[in-house]
Amino acid sequence: MAKRKQQHADGADSDTDAASDRSLVDVDFDFFDPRPDVDYLALKRLAGQLFQADAEALHVHDLADLVLAQPLVGTTVKCDGIDSDPYAVLTVLNMHVHQDRPAIKALAQYALAKSAPDAAFHGALQNLLGPAGLASQNYVGLVFSERLINMPVQIMPHMYRMLAAEIQLAIDDNEPYRFTHLLVFSRVYKLTAEEEAELQGPAPRTKRQKHAVPTQPSPGRVYPFHPEDEHIQKLALHSLDYTFTRAQPREEGGVGLDTGGRMMLIPAARLPELVSTLLDAYPAPS
Repeated sequence: MAKRKQQHADGADSDTDAASDRSLVDVDFDFFDPRPDVDYLALKRLAGQLFQADAEALHVHDLADLVLAQPLVGTTVKCDGIDSDPYAVLTVLNMHVHQDRPAIKALAQYALAKSAPDAAFHGALQNLLGPAGLASQNYVGLVFSERLINMPVQIMPHMYRMLAAEIQLAIDDNEPYRFTHLLVFSRVYKLTAEEEAELQGPAPRTKRQKHAVPTQPSPGRVYPFHPEDEHIQKLALHSLDYTFTRAQPREEGGVGLDTGGRMMLIPAARLPELVSTLLDAYPAPS
């Protein structure tokens, strides 16, 4: 049974009059608990999309199993009914309770390795995910959030709202979800100076600007795949962008995006604030 249904109007330019005529397609997004019998392969694919070239070493099959083993915490989004593949997922896993599972063990080591260039971030993670940290009661929640690229960001406020409510219900039932911190993995991409210029397009020039040296875009600027990262970063104690360990160097002039990963560590107590911020930033289409 669906948790909630949301409609989204998707616009497409008309071939005859793209400037003034837009056709609207109503898409129903249904929110479901993770389904062990139908969602495994799709969740594994989403985890592979999130971690890209590093996915195999991070045991994403085990990550999918863990998500499906706690169906009352976490949400998937589907468009074609309960038995269809999920297009998005958001959930949280206790990295202390599951510290001996292959996926969590690998992700803890991965987070520590990737945070090494940032001494403050690395120190914080060492205190939380190192041997002493894992023996403490400072539970870290691993936030697994990923979606297909054409899914609108407007689904995320509701997914985070449901996650916060489910965490509270689990705490009320004495389940181990009383997190002190949330560790969020996400994805980013970089553009070259030429790609930046192409994205911006030619700027109009005044007579005064005619003989001026044109402003060059900054190469290597980082963009998030997920717009909500901007709001998560504002609440984060630490945030770091990193390169994938097994990524192949991008050839000059090659096609595709130069992608990387992002880690953000936020106090779990700020989750309600994040929910409120996202609801304000990304309201459902009217």
